[in-house]
Amino acid sequence: MTEPVRPPLYIRIHPADNVAIVANDGGLKAGAVFADGLALVDNVPQGHKVALADLAEGEAIRRYDVVIGYAQKALPRGSWVHERVMRMPTAPELDGLPIATVKPPPMAPLEGFSFEGYRNADGSVGTRNILAITQTVQCVAGVTEFALQRIKRELLPKYPNVDDVVALEHGYGCGVAIDAPDAIVPIRTLRNISLNPNFGGEVMVVSLGCEKLQPERLLPPGSIPIADGRDADLDVVCLQDDEHVGFMSMIDSVMRQAEQHLARLNARRRETVPASELVVGVQCGGSDAFSGVTANPAVGFCTDLLVRAGATVMFSETTEMRDGIDQLTARASTPAVAEAMVREMAWYDDYLRKGRVDRSANTTPGNKKGGLSNIVEKAMGSIVKSGSAPISGVLAPGEKATHKGLIYTATPASDFICGTLQLAAGINLHVFTTGRGTPYGLAEVPVIKVATRSDLARRWHDLMDVNAGRIADGDATIEEVGWELFRLMLDVASGRKKTWAEHWQLHNALVLFNPAPVT
Repeated sequence: MTEPVRPPLYIRIHPADNVAIVANDGGLKAGAVFADGLALVDNVPQGHKVALADLAEGEAIRRYDVVIGYAQKALPRGSWVHERVMRMPTAPELDGLPIATVKPPPMAPLEGFSFEGYRNADGSVGTRNILAITQTVQCVAGVTEFALQRIKRELLPKYPNVDDVVALEHGYGCGVAIDAPDAIVPIRTLRNISLNPNFGGEVMVVSLGCEKLQPERLLPPGSIPIADGRDADLDVVCLQDDEHVGFMSMIDSVMRQAEQHLARLNARRRETVPASELVVGVQCGGSDAFSGVTANPAVGFCTDLLVRAGATVMFSETTEMRDGIDQLTARASTPAVAEAMVREMAWYDDYLRKGRVDRSANTTPGNKKGGLSNIVEKAMGSIVKSGSAPISGVLAPGEKATHKGLIYTATPASDFICGTLQLAAGINLHVFTTGRGTPYGLAEVPVIKVATRSDLARRWHDLMDVNAGRIADGDATIEEVGWELFRLMLDVASGRKKTWAEHWQLHNALVLFNPAPVT
C-alpha cells in the first residue's frame, strides 16, 4: 500500500520569519504551489529554506525570529535559500549580555514517577550494573582488550546480575605535557568517568608502569568512596611488575582482579528510586533543519519534565550554543551562573582562535545537505534541547555535577568528545537526536536515539528508538513525543527496555578532550 501524496507543505517557526523549510519527503520541484499561494521558483530539497517574501541584497534572513544570515543577492519570493546565497552574521559579543533577567514562575513539581536503579555508596544511582576497567595509558589497550574478551566469555556468565564489562580505552596517558595547566581536563575527565554511577564504585585500573599518568595521579586517595565512608584501596594491575612473566600472566592478573569486582557487583539489586535520581545528557548529531522543529523541541519539553521531577539534565556543545549566548545568560538562575557560561564561551573562543578558526568550522556537509546553512541556524535548533527551565549550574570540561537541575556542561560539539565529557559529568542516561542518521552509542550508559524525520525512522527502524518526525507529519504534538520520551527513559533506566544501540551492542570510542600540548 503506497503512502498518500502530501500536498506541498512548509514549516515556519515564528511569524516574523521570512523563510520556512520544505517539509515534504524528497523535497519539491519548481512550480509547486503551497496552500497560501506561494509558488517555488527553484527546486527545493526537503528541510531546505524557501523565501516567503522578496529578499533584497543585504537583507536579513530570519528563522526562529533570529537573523541567521544576510542575502548575498536579491532573492525573489519562492527562491531556494541556502548557504551559498547567504552571508553569516558575526558572533555576538560576550559583553553587555542580559544577566539572569528571565524570571519564570516556578515550575509545578512533577511527582509520583520512579524507576528501578542501583543505589551507590556516594548517593548516586546507576541505571546499569557494569564493571569498568580503567586504563592509565593507551599502551595497555591491547592487553586489556584481550583480557576483556576472556572475562566476557569465561567470567561474566557466572555473575548474572552484572550487565557488562567495559574497558575505558583512550589515547591519553603518556607523550603529553602532563603538568601543563590544561592537562587537568583529560585527567579529571578520565577520573570522573571511572566513578560514573553505572560502575557501582568498583574501580579497577590497568597500568603499564612507566607512563606519565600514574594511577595515584589519576585516582588520588579520597577519590573512591565505599559504603562505610572509608576510602577504597586503589586496585591496580601494573603490567611491568616483576611478577608478570609472559603475556598470559598479565591476562591472569587482570582476570583475577576482575572477578573480585564482579562478585561484589553481582550482589547488587535494583531498588525503586524517584525519577529525581536520573542524570540525563542531551546531545544532537547528524543534525538537519528538522532537528529544531521536531526532535529537539520534544527533548526540550522532556527536559522540563525532568527538571520538574527533580532530576538533573545536562546540555552541551559550546559552538552550538555560542550564537544563542544571550538566551542562555538571560535564563541563568543567578548572575554567577551567567558569568560562568560567559567564561566558558570566552575560553572556547580563545581555543578556536589558537587554531585559526571560529565557530563556523562546526557545520558538516551533512548538516548543509539537511538544510542547515550555517552554525547560527544550527545553534538555534540545538539550544531548544535545553527546554525553558532556569539554568542552575555550569561545568567546565571534565568536571562532575554536584547538584540537580538544568546544567550547562561545556564541551566541544564533537559527538564523541561531548559524550565522553557528559559521562565524566555523571550521566546515567543519554538522549541523542539525529536528522541525517548515526549509529552512535556509548558502552557505559544507555543511549536513546530520537529521529527528526519519519523517513529516517522508517529506514533505520532498528536503530532509532523514538520517531519525532511524527510532529512534522501532524500525527503527534511536541508535548506527546516529549511525554513518550520521558516514559521511555524510566523504562530504559529500570532495565525493562533496552535501546537499539544496546540491543546491537553499538558503541563509540571514548575520546578525551586534551587542549594541552602533546610532546
